[in-house]
Amino acid sequence: MKLYRDSGNDSNIKGYEYGDSWIRVYFKDDSEYEYSSGTVTQYMIDQMKHLADRGDGLNAYINKHKPRYSSKK
Repeated sequence: MKLYRDSGNDSNIKGYEYGDSWIRVYFKDDSEYEYSSGTVTQYMIDQMKHLADRGDGLNAYINKHKPRYSSKK
């Protein structure tokens, strides 16, 4: 897991990891959500990966677009 930078210090996300067609997001409440090309578009996955690497905006993106997750823990 790569730690989420949270440059605005206002996110509920603590980390993430991803591959070509999926991203797994780890939240501070210890929940994990995986988004994959089977449930969301590749464009959404690419956007979430970009925001994760940037360290800002991923939580807002998820809250706004409410992508369907492929798995949850």
